Amino acid sequence: MTKPHILVTGATGKTGAATIEQLLALGYPVRALARVHDERSKRLEALGAEVVLGDFHDIASIRRALKGVKRAYFCYPPQGKHLVDATAIFAIAARDEGVEAIVNMSQITVREDAPSPLTRQHWQGEHVLDFSGINVTHVRPTFFAENLVMFGAATIAVEGKLYLPFGDEQHAPVSASDIARVVTAILDNPDAHAGQRYVLTGPEKFTLAEITDELSAVLGKPVEYIDLPIDAWGDVLRTVDGMSESLVTHLKFVAGDYHNGVFNAANNTVERITGRPAQTLAEFITEFRSAFASSATPAAA
Repeated sequence: MTKPHILVTGATGKTGAATIEQLLALGYPVRALARVHDERSKRLEALGAEVVLGDFHDIASIRRALKGVKRAYFCYPPQGKHLVDATAIFAIAARDEGVEAIVNMSQITVREDAPSPLTRQHWQGEHVLDFSGINVTHVRPTFFAENLVMFGAATIAVEGKLYLPFGDEQHAPVSASDIARVVTAILDNPDAHAGQRYVLTGPEKFTLAEITDELSAVLGKPVEYIDLPIDAWGDVLRTVDGMSESLVTHLKFVAGDYHNGVFNAANNTVERITGRPAQTLAEFITEFRSAFASSATPAAA
């Protein structure tokens, strides 16, 4: 039997690109939604994906992207605005085009009274998708392990220091590739996961000081955690290429949630859904060793 077409949005992002690779490996015809044709979208085309251009806030382009699609991954960019509007547009178009299943990228912090406007919009967006009547599964990851690269690679390389505002609380970093494996597994068998909300974490919780211990051990050089005040971290974030003011505001509120233990979770959901354990922190650092040796500041994805 011919496998159903799958649309992946956020296609050039961390989880989107990995999901596309994994779906193609399973033999699915994949359509990738991108904003522009660039080197990242050309790479997806070279892998075998059909790349279409579209705008989350233009329902005509979303309808075109969903034409003939039966399953979809909805991943809205964190630096984007008006998440609920975009979610409603996607839900309407998906319902009208006969989409049968959606995997939605949400957040571990999601709740109706979250201090971050973006987090509250994710909570609202989950319910908008639920109201569509489509089979929806929500994934709620903790902090991506890749955040260590984005926010720490340059200072780790130059100073041997990691500057973040998270105190001595804990989280279990999860890699984008592991999140993509979960998304792929759900899209491969959506009926088994209908209506679920999955918190996705790595296998082990760490404080930031313990994370720098892991960095030191793998990189073979001392790395120290420097605990920044949240407002000072906001000032640092504003210097990162591609970082919008709304995303800075969101991340500052997220840091407050971190101090309140909202991220203090570890589970085996990645292994339970995919059949393979999530990557350990040491394995992730080893994979990205070269990034931690570079003094270039990575741009916000």
